[in-house]
Amino acid sequence: MITRPKINEGKLIQQLVNRYAAEGLLIPLSLHEVYERIREFFVYKIEEQIVGVASLHVVWEDLAELRSIAVHPNYQHQGIGKALALRCIDEGRELCIKKVFLLTYKKDFFQKVGFQLVDKSELPHKVWSDCIKCIKFPDCDEIAMSLTL
Repeated sequence: MITRPKINEGKLIQQLVNRYAAEGLLIPLSLHEVYERIREFFVYKIEEQIVGVASLHVVWEDLAELRSIAVHPNYQHQGIGKALALRCIDEGRELCIKKVFLLTYKKDFFQKVGFQLVDKSELPHKVWSDCIKCIKFPDCDEIAMSLTL
């Protein structure tokens, strides 16, 4: 079941995201950042346990970023990541966002959800503000993708 997280679930969100950040797959989040952005997140729960997270971060009036999408390893390949991505896309539509973008290493997964490859240079400079926290900065090898809503 996909819901909005409760404030007391912030540490669980951070742990799940940072599990993949340690592998260089996601940008790490401090607990402060999770609390600050708690309303951007969706969580996927099975029997009240958070097994997946994703967030939609509004960048501008017509642009949002799908980010921090993570599914616990024991629950992968069950459609949880796809359900979370689609919920974030629906949120973008509800907000009248025109385009959702992301940076990823999972190109095939996001193509199945409808995203298309774009050149990184097409993205506004503002979207790179969190990149300084990445262990791969400044040598980013992520793939840029976008979806027009």
